[in-house]
Amino acid sequence: MALPFEQQPGESNKAFAAFSLYLSLGPQRSLAAVGEKLRKSHTVISRWSAKFDWTARVAAHGAHMGTVEREAAEALARARGVDWVQRQEEHRSEEWKVRGELIEIARIAIERWKANKRRVGSLEGIARLLDLASKLGRLASGMPTDRTEVTGEGGGPIMIEFEASLKKVYGRRQPAVIDVEVRPAEPAALPPAQ
Repeated sequence: MALPFEQQPGESNKAFAAFSLYLSLGPQRSLAAVGEKLRKSHTVISRWSAKFDWTARVAAHGAHMGTVEREAAEALARARGVDWVQRQEEHRSEEWKVRGELIEIARIAIERWKANKRRVGSLEGIARLLDLASKLGRLASGMPTDRTEVTGEGGGPIMIEFEASLKKVYGRRQPAVIDVEVRPAEPAALPPAQ
């Protein structure tokens, strides 16, 4: 079955050529412009336009082209996504390989450091190598590289927020009210002299 903007059953080659020209004129299309270019009367062009519903066919063509463009964009996005997944995997593999090499270098450096009484190199340098190896290993394996401490508002412990939430839910205890009468103090009596 032909798409609406393709040649329709019963549509002559001349009528289809006229429609194709009408379609190709873009937003400035008009029946008069088609008639002028094909040297056909306005009556013939109008009859073909009405009989083969050129307006609906143009709309169908626009919708079809929109779908084709969207599908092409989606296919391109999918292909690019696959590319990036592949690149990420290659990068992760390379990081893992370098991590292993750094650990091996650190081991050799530690052995040399232990064996040499003059202590060529530093433990700090070896520690940096191991830290870098650890970071690369964590990145390559998808683990976090930084430890983030979760704290409450203002950096305080979370327990405070928990206690505040409990107080919101269960309310605060009302302090006991004690009625106290305040009187001026009487002078204390002195004990009898002995």
